[in-house]
Amino acid sequence: MKVFVTGGSGYIGRSLLRILSERGDSVTALVRSDESAKTVSDLGATPVKGELTDATVLREAAAAADGVVHLALTGDERSGEVDRAAANALLAGAGGNPYVHTGGSWTYGDTDGFADEDAPFAPPMITAWRGPLEEQLLATRTQGSHPVIVRPGIVYGQGGGLLGFFLGEGVQAGAIGYLGDGTSHWSLVHVDDIADLYARALTAPASGHYLGVTGVSVQTREVAEALGQAAGIPGRTRSISREELAGKLGPLADALFLDQRFATTKAQDELGWNPRHRDPLADLAGGR
Repeated sequence: MKVFVTGGSGYIGRSLLRILSERGDSVTALVRSDESAKTVSDLGATPVKGELTDATVLREAAAAADGVVHLALTGDERSGEVDRAAANALLAGAGGNPYVHTGGSWTYGDTDGFADEDAPFAPPMITAWRGPLEEQLLATRTQGSHPVIVRPGIVYGQGGGLLGFFLGEGVQAGAIGYLGDGTSHWSLVHVDDIADLYARALTAPASGHYLGVTGVSVQTREVAEALGQAAGIPGRTRSISREELAGKLGPLADALFLDQRFATTKAQDELGWNPRHRDPLADLAGGR
C-alpha cells in the first residue's frame, strides 16, 4: 500500500512509520526541515517537503497515495483553523481512498463514569474545534469520500508525550506531580499500540470512528507514583493545582484535569486491534 503521513517525524509518527515499513508499505511523509527529512528517511519513508498550510502539496501527495494518515498539528492558537484546512485538502486528494484523521478523547470532556464512542461531546476550550470538524469529515462519506477518525487517549511510552513533561518537571522539583487530590482518571495508551491502531485504520470502513484506548484508566496519583519509581524518587509526589499547571501549560491544563474513563472494544472488534500494553503503571514504573 502507498501511504502518505503527516507528522511522520513526531512522537506517534515515528512508531507508525516503523510499523508501515515492517509490513511492506511504501510511505511518503510530510516534513518541514532537513532534520525531519532525515528522521523519516531513516525509518524507511520518502520525505515530502512542505507545511500543513500548503494545500496544494497536501492534495497532490494524498492523491498519489492509496491511503492517508493525518497526525500533524501546529499545537498553537492556529491549530483548529490549520487542521480544518489541511484535513479538507488531504480528504480531497485522497478521493475515495481511506483518509485517517486524528481526533482525541478529550473531546468527550468529563465522562461521568465509563463512556464509549457514542457518548456526547463536551470538550474543553482547547479542543472545542475538533467535534464540528470530525462531524463534517464523517459526513463526506455520502459524497464518495472514505473518512476514518481515531481518537487517542493520553499517549505514553518511550519517555515521550505529556507524561514525559510530568516526569521531567518532577525530577527537577524532587517530587512527581499529580492533579488536585489525585483521584481523577486518565485513559492511557502506549505509543506503539496507538500507532498500530492508525495502521489498521487504513482498512476501516468509511466513517469508522474509534477511541484509541485500552479500557484501562488510572488515577493521576497512581501515575505520579509510577513515574517516581522510574525516576528513582519513589514515594515522592506532590499535588499540583489547576492554576499552577495552567501557568506552565496554559489551557492544556483544563484538558489534563478531565476525569475520563472509557469502556469500548470497537477497535478490537472491527479492526482486530490487540494492544500489547495493558498495564500502563507497570510500563511507566519500568520506563517503558
